[in-house]
Amino acid sequence: MSQVIRDGENTIVIPGMSIVASMAEDFKKELLTAIHTHRGKLIIDLAGVDMVDSVGLGVIIAAHNTLIQKGETLEIINVSNDIYGLFTTMRLNRRFKIEKAQE
Repeated sequence: MSQVIRDGENTIVIPGMSIVASMAEDFKKELLTAIHTHRGKLIIDLAGVDMVDSVGLGVIIAAHNTLIQKGETLEIINVSNDIYGLFTTMRLNRRFKIEKAQE
């Protein structure tokens, strides 16, 4: 279960584990709950996340699309180098803000 923190206008979701098919449905529900219960920017903090598979990418993209429909934004922070490489290869950095983890 992800940790959800409300910080002023932002909602921060911290999954704390890899975002893969086996946990994607629960993570999707958590993101949708966060999106529908709070206005403002949604921040996904990937600290402690070692892997994101294609299903996990789909969940993140779906959350982004839902936010866009509401006029809100998605930001992903504390992204490892490997996951950052995946996001940039998929050109997701053109759709929403992605910040690498501090070395």
